[in-house]
Amino acid sequence: MKITDFKTYIIGNPPPSFGGKYWIFLKLTTDSGIVGFGEAYAIPFHPTVATKMIEDICQRYVVGESPFQIEKLWRKIYSSGYTQRPDISISGVLSAIEIAMWDIVGKEVNQPIFNLLGGKVNEKLRTYTYLYPKPEDKTNVYQDADLAAARAVEYQKLGFTAVKFDPISSYTVNDPRELTLDELDHAENFVRSVRTAVGKSCDILFGTHGQMTPASAIRLAKRIEKFDPMWLEEPTPPANTQAMASIARKTSIPVATGERLTTKYEFNNLLKAEAASIVQMNLGRVGGILEAKKIASIADASYAQVAPHMYCGPIIAAANVQVSTCISNFLILEGIETWSGFDSTFVRNPIKWDSGYVIPPNEPGLGIEINEDLLDKYPYTEDKLHLEMSD
Repeated sequence: MKITDFKTYIIGNPPPSFGGKYWIFLKLTTDSGIVGFGEAYAIPFHPTVATKMIEDICQRYVVGESPFQIEKLWRKIYSSGYTQRPDISISGVLSAIEIAMWDIVGKEVNQPIFNLLGGKVNEKLRTYTYLYPKPEDKTNVYQDADLAAARAVEYQKLGFTAVKFDPISSYTVNDPRELTLDELDHAENFVRSVRTAVGKSCDILFGTHGQMTPASAIRLAKRIEKFDPMWLEEPTPPANTQAMASIARKTSIPVATGERLTTKYEFNNLLKAEAASIVQMNLGRVGGILEAKKIASIADASYAQVAPHMYCGPIIAAANVQVSTCISNFLILEGIETWSGFDSTFVRNPIKWDSGYVIPPNEPGLGIEINEDLLDKYPYTEDKLHLEMSD
């Protein structure tokens, strides 16, 4: 079996655009007619440029190769251009290709990917969601603590046992910064309101996006420790692992991070520094499915847990499910509400979500069937990137 063709797609994600402004899909086709789909996460160039990157790598390294040669191709692509170092662009390209190859392999042997990576460990996967806005909201759920508390209760009634929110203001190109007293007060009040509303039967996850200096993050952590959050996420930017480790040493709140990291190498450094006890790799950026499995194993050796990041499309979501199903140190899975949004329209057999849990599919490969008829119907015409930072 050889890979004979490839095609990229840019899917525009219309408002409210939960999961980002667009998604980049890759389709690989073999000489036997089996197709596999992958997805790249947030390559920091316009998607028309990102797809050219994917196409260049596919033409250069992938066409003519066996989809079973995942490790070999991973090393060749990772080494492209004499790099061999973590890079979010090449890792995003590599992730899309690698996920698509696993999808093909699973379909060829008629097995879900998790069966090829050690077998099913988890019969169901606990999930969480951000507190998302609704059209009828009169205030901003990201800023209004009372509305956030009410929204958390709504999700709790659906079956969620964990919700996430980020009450720190927007992330900027000048971060990290020292939070003002008003910002600290607001964050503390936000956590208090949500905890009071959901009680002890629902975990609260404090999500940030690297906005704080270590000193500021420690001040914040001391304020919210009494509300027993399940984690404090990415309190500082990803470049300085030791800075994040200084926070982890000074708070009882578990530190979680990883959505902006790539490959086993960066996660190994993170865990060696004891900078986090929960890793959140994004499978569309980290290097794909096998790389995520390796990271989970490294985390397991450090008694750290895995909570895959998901703010993207349905292919990465499905890949997250496959890896989470076959690891013993799985903690919780990120999703967008009840896994039934716009992204699910591209899947003929959407991932099953039931009362706060995802039920892993037993179909071969990724376990989903992409509706190819829809892939060209939602073009992306804007010039903005998947996510943007404020000035």
